Amino acid sequence: MDETEHVLISLEERHAENIFAGKKHVELRRRAMNVKAGTVVWIYVKLPVGRVVGYARVSAAHSLAPSTLWKRFADVCCITRSEFFAYFEGLSKGFALSLQDPERLPGAVSLVELREASAGFHPPQFFVRLAPDSPLLHAIEERRGVHAPPFS
Repeated sequence: MDETEHVLISLEERHAENIFAGKKHVELRRRAMNVKAGTVVWIYVKLPVGRVVGYARVSAAHSLAPSTLWKRFADVCCITRSEFFAYFEGLSKGFALSLQDPERLPGAVSLVELREASAGFHPPQFFVRLAPDSPLLHAIEERRGVHAPPFS
């Protein structure tokens, strides 16, 4: 059986809140993320929050022309048309990561705690893969609680 992959991304608070509210089903990126369906995406909310607050699972990855991305995901990306096209300006292809099953952690993991787990930790500008034996992943997964089913 393949082991579940884990990545950590940084988001603005409004985007994270929309994911957990079930309004935002895609994360938009200017560059492709090489992740497969089933990958766990841990969500770090940028400062001033500065915490990993939850996760979602990847259901699909899409690398398409911005106009096609807009047609497909306008209703579930939670930004305006002008924000969308300003973000993808100058690109022939953009990337959308479809997310499913978002869950908040019972207790968020602070930036201080992340740095205690992994000295020199800096929140990712794009994304970072978390190895199965990563102290960061261990610190984050501890917050899921004892009754959470294992990722596998």
